[in-house]
Amino acid sequence: MPTSYFSPLRARLASFEHAYAVATRLRLATGKDQFVLRTGDPIQPVRVSDTSPMTSDELIARVL
Repeated sequence: MPTSYFSPLRARLASFEHAYAVATRLRLATGKDQFVLRTGDPIQPVRVSDTSPMTSDELIARVL
């Protein structure tokens, strides 16, 4: 499904910028490193995790 079918709100919420902001807030709240990961899914292209990725290809950013 082309990303043009998604709403502007979904695009903003699924953006790297939003994921990085969430990762930053989680890092401050938990004290644990956070990782912004590439998923390959057009609906959710990035996600945040406190678990290190299996491969470096998934890693976009690490919040220390």
